[in-house]
Amino acid sequence: MESRIEIVNTVKVKYQPDLYKIVDALNRTLKKDDLMFGLALDPDDQETAVFTIYRT
Repeated sequence: MESRIEIVNTVKVKYQPDLYKIVDALNRTLKKDDLMFGLALDPDDQETAVFTIYRT
């Protein structure tokens, strides 16, 4: 059985300390719909967050 994760979309936004709460809520709510959300700091700009939507 092969597990595949597909990137659906990626967007860069200004980093805010509470962004992780949105990502957590999305992951909890939409897991059953085979969607997963990620948040990371842009390695080139620590004031920018990279928000990614995945299909699992």
